[in-house]
Amino acid sequence: MDTIIKVFQFIQELGVSVVMPIVIFIIGCAFRTGVGKSLRAGLTVGVGFIGLNLVINSLLGTSLSPAVQAMVDRYGLSLSTIDVGWPASAAIAMGSTVGLIIIPLGLLVNILMLLTNTTQTVDVDIWDYWHFAFTGALVAIITDTLWLGIVAAVVNMIIIMVLGDVTAPEVEKSLDLPGVSLPHGFTTAYAPIAMVINKLIDLIPGVRNININMDTVQKRFGVFGEPILVGTFLGIIIGIIAGYNVTDVLTLGVSLGAVLVLIPKMAALLMEGLIPISDAASEFIQKRFQNRGKIYIGLDSAVGVGHPVTLAISFILVPLLIFLAVVLPGNTVMPFADLAVIPWMFVLITPIVKENGFRGLIVGLIVLVFGLWIATDLAPMITTAANNVNFQMPEGASQISSICDGANPLTWAIVRLNGLGYIGTGIGAAVAVVMAIWNRNRIKKEAAQLHDGGEAA
Repeated sequence: MDTIIKVFQFIQELGVSVVMPIVIFIIGCAFRTGVGKSLRAGLTVGVGFIGLNLVINSLLGTSLSPAVQAMVDRYGLSLSTIDVGWPASAAIAMGSTVGLIIIPLGLLVNILMLLTNTTQTVDVDIWDYWHFAFTGALVAIITDTLWLGIVAAVVNMIIIMVLGDVTAPEVEKSLDLPGVSLPHGFTTAYAPIAMVINKLIDLIPGVRNININMDTVQKRFGVFGEPILVGTFLGIIIGIIAGYNVTDVLTLGVSLGAVLVLIPKMAALLMEGLIPISDAASEFIQKRFQNRGKIYIGLDSAVGVGHPVTLAISFILVPLLIFLAVVLPGNTVMPFADLAVIPWMFVLITPIVKENGFRGLIVGLIVLVFGLWIATDLAPMITTAANNVNFQMPEGASQISSICDGANPLTWAIVRLNGLGYIGTGIGAAVAVVMAIWNRNRIKKEAAQLHDGGEAA
């Protein structure tokens, strides 16, 4: 077992841009795409991820976080719980006992779900299994029982896999990602909330008719409504609020304008490599298994963060989140390190609200308010988990938390359910099983429609 764990740790250390080409090459060959095409597809996907990481880390991360820190310093804001960011959360999760086994465990769960036809997704995004390990680690702490933590991680993954299948058609249509689903432990957790709020807005006369999207903005404002200028304008506003000088304000504006232009281009490059593999996988499965629906390749939601509506909403909400953190009763978390991941919250919210920026903002405000309360509530457990893996705490920090995954509503629900003891664990497991069975029936119905359509053609 130790040897197996070390192998997966080595794979994880190679990084997404190295391992993804290998994984895509193997999948391509397995689905008879051809050695040459599979190799090219894998390398193209790897290059796409390198491009995404360069834009996200070099432009978004290094531009936005200092601006927020400047806001905090300028207005003398201070709260007792420090947002240590997703890299720290991932390190805490993968350093836990649940984290040591999460990759082989996650692969096993995915294989079993594929064999039982309870998922349509081949989830190759093994690095983001840390989200499931994070949930499991917190449950193991609150219950003082390792196996309950493992069960919680599995429950989390099953729910996310089903939601990834359900939202995949919207991902294909709205984000222009054919053959892709996003079974991401953070992003996908917000999909049910967006669905409910979107339905509620449909019931409100007048409000339901408000529709702000990039097409509307561009028609009304012409060239000034294009993503590059929207990003630049929002960057300038954030820079002014942060108290930057003229040079830094303009630099931030151009940087955020570049983000809205470059991320979609990097995602398009990634998809150039993935589409042949996705098409081959779907064709292979549908020829041999008539009770199977369309097969999706599960990817990191980073491939969808470049949507102009997603980024525009995120840029508006980043400074607003700082204000909310200070005035919200009961909150102790000062958002900082994870502000750059706010767009990940909206990757699936944007398609669900049909790219309506107004509805996206409404959903965003609600999830951020409750997210701060959730991050505050989970902070003691996250701090304990950090101490258990000898995480280096920030100087002067009494408690730590994060937006990703500390503000994750699904993680919070599973953790608090397990806090009720075996009854809560049973409820969580039952929900996962019911969702899997429901998804199996939905997949069979979809497969029958595809089969009938093929015969009719």
